[in-house]
Amino acid sequence: MGGKAMINTKKITIKNLNVFAGKTQILKDINIEIPENKITVIMGPSGCGKTTLLKCMNRLTDLYPELKVTGDIRINGNNILKAGEDIYELRQNMGLLSQRPYPLPMNIYNNVAYALKLRGIRKKREIQKMVVHYLQQATLWDEVKHRLREPASRLSIGQQQRLCLARGLAVDPGIILADEPTSALDPISSQYIEQKFVELKNDYTIVLVTHILRQAKRIADYVVFIYLGEVIEQGTVQEVFENPKMEKTKQYLSGTFN
Repeated sequence: MGGKAMINTKKITIKNLNVFAGKTQILKDINIEIPENKITVIMGPSGCGKTTLLKCMNRLTDLYPELKVTGDIRINGNNILKAGEDIYELRQNMGLLSQRPYPLPMNIYNNVAYALKLRGIRKKREIQKMVVHYLQQATLWDEVKHRLREPASRLSIGQQQRLCLARGLAVDPGIILADEPTSALDPISSQYIEQKFVELKNDYTIVLVTHILRQAKRIADYVVFIYLGEVIEQGTVQEVFENPKMEKTKQYLSGTFN
């Protein structure tokens, strides 16, 4: 396993990133260095720009013509925001887990096999072996091994999210972007996803958006706190949660934020 050559360090450096929607500025001069093979949590109240920041990392902002993005996002020293960048390759190198799971309208097996075929894998036996591998990686194999030909839509929401994780891993990314991936899930399914992220960081760089402070504290290695489009504070989970420097961070963590 491992990412493509483009992502072989899996470190993301964001410099002077600004995002505008017309005259409204959504992100303001963002500067972050996201460490490789760690879980970086981006936290902050609703509407502060967390999801927009995530979308910048795999150029999903391109789908919104009203957005203007300036600055640098560098992976391996390569600015992915520059014109002419291979967007398909970029997105393949960054697995995305959304707030709600979106399994493909096909059976469980083919949801993962489809991702493998995107990588150019064609041998049936190899595909079968790898489908099992990625379903095991997503802690789903034991629950679905006798149901592989059933529509993915019959799975519970928590199982669908893990299937989407398996499909995302199957394209062989170096980086996993997760946008509040447990917010629609029950506590047990949430725990599965959290535990899996902690295991996966040995092989992947994980960037997780959440508004759940307990979750951030449980699984983060590095924390970025955003408020009204600005980075207020960033550091290790111990630095930000146990010894925050900024008053806004202290208020947010104590629940007295307004």
